[in-house]
Amino acid sequence: MLTTTEKIKVLLKRNNMTAGELAEQTGQTRQNLSNKMKRNNYSEDELRAIAAALGCECKITFVLKDGQEL
Repeated sequence: MLTTTEKIKVLLKRNNMTAGELAEQTGQTRQNLSNKMKRNNYSEDELRAIAAALGCECKITFVLKDGQEL
């Protein structure tokens, strides 16, 4: 399974976009985004902004052991 950072990198490549461009479009510095990517640490709001900038939807769910999604 890919980490969130790895998924973002795949989407960056597919969108022919740099991390610097993504940082600009999400209202943060390149260094700040780079630090988040290194730590693989994002808030839900940041993930939604990143998804919007990359032209996709962000879906965050919890899945119980029986397969039920919350």
